[in-house]
Formats: sequence, structure tokens, C-alpha cells
Amino acid sequence: MSDRPIMVTGGEGQLASALVAAAHRPLLRLGRPDFDFDRPETIAAVFHAANPALVVNAAAYTAVDAAENDVDAAFRANRDGPAILARLCAAHDVPLIHVSTDYVFDGAKGAPYHEGDPVCPQGVYGVSKLAGEDAVLASGARAAIVRTSWVYSATGKNFVRTMLTLGKSRDRLTVVADQRGCPTAAPDLASAILAMADRMEQGWRQEYAGVFHAAGSGETTWHGLACAVFEAAAERGMTPPRVDPIATADWPTPARRPADSRLDCAKLERVFGVRLPAWRDSVARTVAVLLAGAEA
Repeated sequence: MSDRPIMVTGGEGQLASALVAAAHRPLLRLGRPDFDFDRPETIAAVFHAANPALVVNAAAYTAVDAAENDVDAAFRANRDGPAILARLCAAHDVPLIHVSTDYVFDGAKGAPYHEGDPVCPQGVYGVSKLAGEDAVLASGARAAIVRTSWVYSATGKNFVRTMLTLGKSRDRLTVVADQRGCPTAAPDLASAILAMADRMEQGWRQEYAGVFHAAGSGETTWHGLACAVFEAAAERGMTPPRVDPIATADWPTPARRPADSRLDCAKLERVFGVRLPAWRDSVARTVAVLLAGAEA
């Protein structure tokens, strides 16, 4: 293992925080204002100062609906910044793990997506993230793209925390039940990425390059995820609200979401020996942490 650090972008975001918590070695976590994709001059300056052994890019513009009216900012963060970072990695022979999204798909396949399936993003967020993937792969860097989905944790803004907050003040909630996907706990994703990084640092293999899917095992809908949250909360004494299913059409948003963005993660297990835990187990653990924190 190198004495040089793993450089993690994404500041105080869910994944960057989870990477720091899960790592068995010091990580150099970077974010605004020191490292800012909106200020391209900071990228090279920080990279050279860090002299990293490997880079994990967890920085992104993730406000899916806001991106529809903030196109330039989305592309700066999701395409232009990662392109600069990837070129630096290529020039200095530093492996790069770049985090992407299930939103590169339109959700019309009707089955879990493989890495080689055709992409067809439906909104600015997905288009900008796909452009970032393309830029990273075109950079010549030793790069792995990690597509994930429905990320949540005990910190930050996410669906699981929102459900618990709303469930404490309301006796009835309505949640979309016709979008399918794979909920992913940030700590599980962080552990998977760190396992990838360990393999890469032991010696680069060509099979490590390209696109990989990494998401919680199993599948559900947003309604199913909400119900699982409250089932776990009820086991810890919370009185859960009623959760009624609704259609996407009943909850219009500025950006279109893929109706079925389930990810097939077999390639990750085949190449890196990594399989993320069952999503229900991870939801229960996250809810336990959140409720324990609320009781403290």
C-alpha cells in the first residue's frame, strides 16, 4: 500500500463522509472552497499538493430538479470538472474511481441494467453525468466508473431521513410506487469503493477499467423503501404513519425519473469480489442509527 493518500472529493457529502468513516487509512477529503469544480484552477492546485496514490471523485451536482434550470452549473460539476481531474490522473498515472448514477438510463428496459446496455438519460442531471462518464473514459486515465442508485445514509439530505422526519409529524404520507430501483446505503457503497481501491493499489489490471454497477442487493419501489423505513422504526418504538402508494403522474417534478433503474451488479462481484448487502438490512441499520441519535 502506498504512503501517498487516497484523495476523495465531495466535501461533507454522504459518500465522502462514509468513505472517511470506513477507511482503514487516512483519506484526504476535499471540498469547497479549496476544491471546487466551479473554480477549475483549484483542481490542479489541490491535486498537485495532494500527490495522491488514487482519487475517488464523489463530487457532483446532484439536485436533479434544479438542474433543469441550472444547466451550466450541472455540466461544470458533472462533466467539466471530472474531465480536468481525469486528465490530471492520466498525466500522473493515478487510478481514478468516478461515481456516476442510474439516471443515465431511461428506465424502459423492464429488467436490471447491465453496464453495456444502451444509455438514454431523461433530464439534465442524467445527461450531464453521462457526459462526465464519457469525459473520464476518454481521458486516458486508469479509470473505473461506478454507477450507483438511491443513495442514503444517517447524514445529509436523503429519502430515508426525510421519511423519518415526516413520519414523526404526520399520520399519513403518500409515496410514489411505480418507480423501481436499488436503494444503496452510503457506508455500503463506501466499503465497496475502498475494496476496489485496495485491489487497484495492489497492481492495476485492465479489467479494472470501465463501467461498474454498485448498488444495494435486491430491489423495491420508493413506496416499498418508505414502508421498510417505518417497519424498522416501529421495531424501535416509533408509531409509523400510514403510507399510501401513488403514481408518478400524481407527484409531478421538473425532471423525469427513470421508471425502472434497477442495476445488475454481477460484474462488480466478478471482477472485484464485491457484493453490497441486502438493502433491507442496510435500511434497518440506518434507521437504528438515526433513532438512536434522536434519543441521545
